[in-house]
Amino acid sequence: MTPQRILATSGGFQATDRWGVMRPAPMLLEALRRTGKDRPKVTLLMTASGDDTSYLTRSYAALADVGCDVDHLSLFTMPNREPEVVLGRSDLVWVGGGSVANLLALWRLHGVDTAMQNAADQGTILAGVSAGSICWHTGGPTDSFGPQLQAVTNGLAMLPYGNGVHYDSETQRRPLLQQLVRDEILPTSYATDDRIGIWYEGEDACEVMSDVEPSADGPCAYRIERVGGEVVETKLPVGPLSL
Repeated sequence: MTPQRILATSGGFQATDRWGVMRPAPMLLEALRRTGKDRPKVTLLMTASGDDTSYLTRSYAALADVGCDVDHLSLFTMPNREPEVVLGRSDLVWVGGGSVANLLALWRLHGVDTAMQNAADQGTILAGVSAGSICWHTGGPTDSFGPQLQAVTNGLAMLPYGNGVHYDSETQRRPLLQQLVRDEILPTSYATDDRIGIWYEGEDACEVMSDVEPSADGPCAYRIERVGGEVVETKLPVGPLSL
């Protein structure tokens, strides 16, 4: 069994100067490199956006020129592939953003949760943005239920932490995540500013990755933990972690 490798991000793709056109950003390109394959097999999952065709099309187009073979697993109106098969042959899985609550419900209904774990055990890199970041953890703040953020606590728990995304750009995220950790609704948690991701090996947070050039006042990641009944937030700069 291979130790699982997960990249949980608030980034991964970035806009271009053409309307509606995006391209892979440095974190995703590095994840592709870490597959160790000359031409990695990538599977896209846009469950969290209801398998939105525009989102899927733009993601395919973004990956067209980076030397990978792209497929997708959709669940609407029925699965287009057997989850175990398509995920099991993938070198990297990318999960898009949207409703993490809906994603989790549908994945469990169709056995995608089990297929994901099996793929990770066989060496597939699991990665994603926003809902595609929270899903690997025990839970985190989400707008799945409406504009007032609430907690989702039934994540896949492949990583034994809570997770916060868009930590620097959406004002409800930071205070709610801190409250959830303080009240022990979520365990120790990791959060990412926009354009930041955390690379995990096994259950260990090993590296903070970035889609932009690191700087002292630039975006970063955070560890949020409960110490003596109080919440302690530790800033984690881009680069390897020694926690």
